[in-house]
Amino acid sequence: MKNRTEKNGSKNNNWATPDWLLKEVISEFGKVFDPCPLDHDLKLWDGLKINWCDVNFINPPYGIPFKDQFIKKAYEEWKKGKTCIMLIPSCTDTKTFHKYIWNKETHKPKEGIEVRFYEGRISFKGYNSKGKYTENGKGQSGSMLVVFK
Repeated sequence: MKNRTEKNGSKNNNWATPDWLLKEVISEFGKVFDPCPLDHDLKLWDGLKINWCDVNFINPPYGIPFKDQFIKKAYEEWKKGKTCIMLIPSCTDTKTFHKYIWNKETHKPKEGIEVRFYEGRISFKGYNSKGKYTENGKGQSGSMLVVFK
């Protein structure tokens, strides 16, 4: 799905991961399964209801509740021994972030979880609020890669 709501008010929920970032992930982790691919027909399967593969890359819909549901699912799949690499907004003040990613006692990510922050805002590919294709759609916040390994 690669979804998010654009700062300029776009209701389009299909935004693709930039090629450079996906290449970095594949270079480091090898072949990955995408449980919420761009323009995916949910009649085929629902990424929140299926079992994921051994190594997964997830750029979930950024809207609530989808983002939180995919973070929870990634956490659950990780607990089954799978690697889950998530591209999500760097919103560190949410209940979901603190429940599934952050250890408030150590002030670090939970053991086995790595958080990588990106400087600036990542440019996504998709259609803006005017219906025009762009490869420079910026999110409302910065982004982070959360690795459940």
